Amino acid sequence: MKPLLPLQLSLLLFLQLVSWALASKCPKDCSCSSPDSIFCYTRQATTMPSDVPASTLNLYVFKNGIETIDQEDFIELESLEMLDLSQNKLNELPDRVFEPLSSLRNLDLSSNQITHISQESFAGLKLLERLYLYSNLIRTIHPAAFDGLEMLLELKLYKNELTIVPALKMPHLLLLDLRFNKIPSPGPTVLQTPKLESLKLGGLGLSTLNQELLASFRNLHELDISNNKLKVVPQVLWEARGLVRLNLAGNPMGPLRWEHFENLTELQDLDISNLSLQSLPDNMTHLFPHMKKLTVAENPFNCLCKLAWFPSWLRNKQILLGRTEETRCHFPPRNAGKVLERLGHHEFGCPAKTTISPAKTTTLSPPLITTLQSTTHAIPPLKASGDPPPGTDSHPLPPVQASPSSSTGLDPNINCPSNICLNGGTCWLDHQGRFECTCPHGTSGKYCENRKDLDQDQNVSIATVSVVPEIVAQTVTSSSIQLDLYRYIERRPYIRGVKLTYRNLSGLDKRAKQLNIPASYQEYTLRGLFHNSTYSICASPLDETSDVDSVCTEAQTLNQQQTSAQVENPQLTTMLVPTLTILVLVMLVAVSVGLAWYRHRKKREQLHLYCDPSHLELEGVKAGMDNGALPQKQTDIMSAQSAAQKDYLDYEVPLIQDCCVAHNMNIVKPS
Repeated sequence: MKPLLPLQLSLLLFLQLVSWALASKCPKDCSCSSPDSIFCYTRQATTMPSDVPASTLNLYVFKNGIETIDQEDFIELESLEMLDLSQNKLNELPDRVFEPLSSLRNLDLSSNQITHISQESFAGLKLLERLYLYSNLIRTIHPAAFDGLEMLLELKLYKNELTIVPALKMPHLLLLDLRFNKIPSPGPTVLQTPKLESLKLGGLGLSTLNQELLASFRNLHELDISNNKLKVVPQVLWEARGLVRLNLAGNPMGPLRWEHFENLTELQDLDISNLSLQSLPDNMTHLFPHMKKLTVAENPFNCLCKLAWFPSWLRNKQILLGRTEETRCHFPPRNAGKVLERLGHHEFGCPAKTTISPAKTTTLSPPLITTLQSTTHAIPPLKASGDPPPGTDSHPLPPVQASPSSSTGLDPNINCPSNICLNGGTCWLDHQGRFECTCPHGTSGKYCENRKDLDQDQNVSIATVSVVPEIVAQTVTSSSIQLDLYRYIERRPYIRGVKLTYRNLSGLDKRAKQLNIPASYQEYTLRGLFHNSTYSICASPLDETSDVDSVCTEAQTLNQQQTSAQVENPQLTTMLVPTLTILVLVMLVAVSVGLAWYRHRKKREQLHLYCDPSHLELEGVKAGMDNGALPQKQTDIMSAQSAAQKDYLDYEVPLIQDCCVAHNMNIVKPS
């Protein structure tokens, strides 16, 4: 072991020298926790940091107070892929200032004071994929400012002072955010973005939408038209079957016509806040079978019995109610100001089931249960004996004791009896006053009577713990996955950003791709993915070299063929399929009738040909018949008879015999 000691000391010394070298290359007032990422935040400097290593891949210089930038600030940074200059004081972008950054893919210039984008502002950025210019003072953009950005996937221009948008010819653009500007509704000639998935036009003051523009997007999954002046749901959206997220909040639409939403069956996220809604239809579960998030805040809801189904539906379907604290009741006075989701069923004022006798008024207990069925209907009544019918496998419940009732009559606060639901199930009343059970994990059935593999050992107590994942694939389309990072970031308030690593487990290329996003992004959408593929997605703190604190999840993108089949022309497909089916059936019937008529006519012609004297005279056969000779057509008649018997027209044989026997009994003999 002694000869190895110098080697170990040399290795330790080498590692220490490497760490010192890395620390010496770190710019002043910056943090270099990893060799490829540099953080210079709240640096309080008006210029870019100097002496940035040429091997740097990610440079974060946000909230520094930088006023000007120059091309010399980025010399020898050809490897840089991420540049964050947000929350500074930049008011202009010099021409070709980013030209040395030939490998740059992500550029964040948000929350500055930029007023104009020139033709050469982004020259040389041929590989740029994400460009964030939101929360600036941009008034004008040169028509050719984005011409060289052919690989751009995301462009965010919201919260500026734009009055017109230049023509965008971006074949790969997936997200375009124009919210809160002063531009009119763009037309199809302005947005030449055939692969666009997400379009955000909220807060533009639009009274109409360009129908031709929306119809041109074949792969649109997300649409935000909130806070405009739209009085009705645009007709082009009635058939937008591919929409997954739709935001209609803050428009003067008044009462919604819910039949306009019947074809939006793929919706997972709907925002109908601030639309003056007083109630919601109880068939919403059928309208939106895949709903995961619903936002109905700032509406004056009448929390009456017809809305009592809503809280239980949210719980049973595990639907997230957005802006819960802002979703409150307006009427009646006893519920005014209460959070809608937290109301119990009895608080909606639904009538209780009572019976009135001449002597006194009492509140009946719920009907007793004899058999436990698997369907979800009203509980059947029980006779006085309480015996279950013979041959049933049910678990009879003990008799329900009548709850104490006052002599005043109706009890508006009637609740479920405690022994209705078995195995720890929770009882609740639906909007028709019927009892239903919400079953815990491991149980099923109308009354939670079925236990999944829990009855094998009655002495073992099993506790179910619900673990909430830290990152969730919230919305999935054929080419994008929206991630909910709220819990991951909330549990790590110390991190400066999140490093997202994702790889395609279904394709041949399983190399990992990496994105670095700020800690303020509680939601992020991965775009440009392959359809019908399973992706492994991991999140880890940005400023840590190892992945010890990494959290992963998996999500599978949808099938593009099914989506495109629904999006291309659903109305034409719906009309064409039944029409073609009917046409084919009519043709088959016509051909069958024609064949039958043709065969029948041929048989009749043969009968008349060999049995009618006039036909025999024309053929020169009658003379032979008069002389007692056998007609030459006899073989034909026999062949016709055998053919008729061989085919399906067996019933025509007696007709042939009857016809011929009348003229010549010796010609055709019964076989």
